[in-house]
Amino acid sequence: MFVDEAEIFVKAGDGGDGAVSFHREKYIAAGGPDGGDGGKGGDVVFVADTGMTNLIDFRYKRKYLAQKGENGGAKNSSGKSAPDLVIKVPVGTVIKEAESGRVLADIIEGSPVVIAHGGKGGRGNARFATSTRQIPKFAKPGFRGEEFRLRLELKLIADVGLVGMPNVGKSTLISVLSAARPKIANYHFTTLTPVLGVVKLDYERSFVMADIPGLIEGASGGAGLGHEFLRHIERCRLIVHVLDVSGSEGRDPTEDFEIINKELSGFSEELAKAPMIVAANKCDSAAEEQISRLREFVQAKGLDFFEISAATTQGTKELAESIWERLSQLPPVKRFQPEPFTREELDSKLIRDKSFSVEITDGVYQVEAPWLWDILRSVNMEDYESLQYFQRVLRNSGIINKLEEMGVKEGDTVSIEGFEFEFVF
Repeated sequence: MFVDEAEIFVKAGDGGDGAVSFHREKYIAAGGPDGGDGGKGGDVVFVADTGMTNLIDFRYKRKYLAQKGENGGAKNSSGKSAPDLVIKVPVGTVIKEAESGRVLADIIEGSPVVIAHGGKGGRGNARFATSTRQIPKFAKPGFRGEEFRLRLELKLIADVGLVGMPNVGKSTLISVLSAARPKIANYHFTTLTPVLGVVKLDYERSFVMADIPGLIEGASGGAGLGHEFLRHIERCRLIVHVLDVSGSEGRDPTEDFEIINKELSGFSEELAKAPMIVAANKCDSAAEEQISRLREFVQAKGLDFFEISAATTQGTKELAESIWERLSQLPPVKRFQPEPFTREELDSKLIRDKSFSVEITDGVYQVEAPWLWDILRSVNMEDYESLQYFQRVLRNSGIINKLEEMGVKEGDTVSIEGFEFEFVF
């Protein structure tokens, strides 16, 4: 099975919590704070793997979680940082945020790309000792790791893309020009997945050609097989439009040409403007009148026209040489420009939704407010200043006002995201 798109969830590791600890040693009274810092959470890293050809592995595993950093310890011991979670993908995979479609990375080269950064470790209580606060009884929890729902799209890396109606001879052509061995038979949709082949002209000259499964009318809207693979043409520097000049299946090659170009345009305007040449295949079984008519049609559109017969290799060498000459004048394979999120954008995503709900269950006021999770972890209920900060957050967010509207009384139990305490005015 060839899989070229998938959706997954990734989460970098949370940072380890800082430790609350005080120095204890024989004959040393009133040892000071010595709680160490937490370790950094693991990053989520993507790297290209030349041994992978599609995204089928991501059909069976959709959630990837990096490890949390180790908590700090006594004697100023810092927790260990967690190892990175390395995810291997095929060369040519474009990684997008699923919600917005924003490109986060284009995995072409072997260099690892960090998509989700692990959270920093929290500071231990030794960090908070000052001349006026000599025995801090609190530490900071680790920061939360970044998380994303991602869409992976494989866009094959090829210099040349062969397009055309089913059974026009694309598979035969790539088998003649390269070492690729696609299935070849006299019926439609013989090729069910894109096929890559390296065309070697001599020791120093070569290029990669892709045989894209047959397109049909309506492909850009989901008809046939071609709509699944149109994305693989996007990187191609040159499109070779293969036509059956003999009309062996009762089709008019000029109509085929217009249909396929319409589908390319329907998928992407940029793709419709890509450089193109036309290979008139099956010339060995076509009348000269048929060839002349198609040549005039193609040249009127300003495109180069080549007469070939993939079955007999007639004109195929000349076609390959012309493709090389054309490629030497074209820019390199297209790369998709990443737009990674800024720190400000990531922070705003975490606190964007400050909604909450309050329900009374068995006399307990249940508050659901997921955005309070990080704040709750940072609060030390035994520290007055920290507690005052937490109360201000509840007041400013409207949670306390809502509790009062619902009749909460002093001493009633309030539960916020699983943390329970007695309500005090």
